[in-house]
Amino acid sequence: MTLSKEISALLAELDAMAPCGYSAGLHIRFATPLLFESTYPAAWLKQYNDNAYYLRDPVVFWGIGVAGATRWSAIPMPDPFKVMKQAASHGMNYGAVCSYGPMTSRSIVGIARSDREFSDAEMEQLTDITARLHIAAKPPSELTTAQIEALQCIANGDRHTAAAAKLGISESAFKARLKSARIRLEARTTSEAVRKAREYRML
Repeated sequence: MTLSKEISALLAELDAMAPCGYSAGLHIRFATPLLFESTYPAAWLKQYNDNAYYLRDPVVFWGIGVAGATRWSAIPMPDPFKVMKQAASHGMNYGAVCSYGPMTSRSIVGIARSDREFSDAEMEQLTDITARLHIAAKPPSELTTAQIEALQCIANGDRHTAAAAKLGISESAFKARLKSARIRLEARTTSEAVRKAREYRML
């Protein structure tokens, strides 16, 4: 997903308040975020991904199950794989997490530092940034089946005449479907609509 100016600015705010980095998974659907950005230490990210810790991380489990914000030290869930202890070995001794949005499209943002717990004011700031990120990254309303079929034809390289014939509709009807898809995706061109539909995992 292309970062908008608003999302980039919000991520910069996160970066400024998290000396040891942040992790932002926005609109998580079917265990996959629409947008994921992280500035945690590269060695930790590699270890985390190599060991699939996202399936074992108590911070992630807390974020999936609870809406709100908390410090890592207050998370009551067990950590049999010692994910938190291993994070601390990379300088991430203290952290906080905020979870926002419905279970079907949740955003989870984490921040870390090495020297102290995050203050109450910082927790409020994290909550505010997470909510704003969630809203800024919200995908457009779902496309209709007809709109998806039309965009898929273009994505496959079909010309308008061939695509219309394939779908059993007139060329003008096909163009109307493309136009409505562009409007719904807030895209200026059909190619931009195809790109956005792919980014939003609609194709």
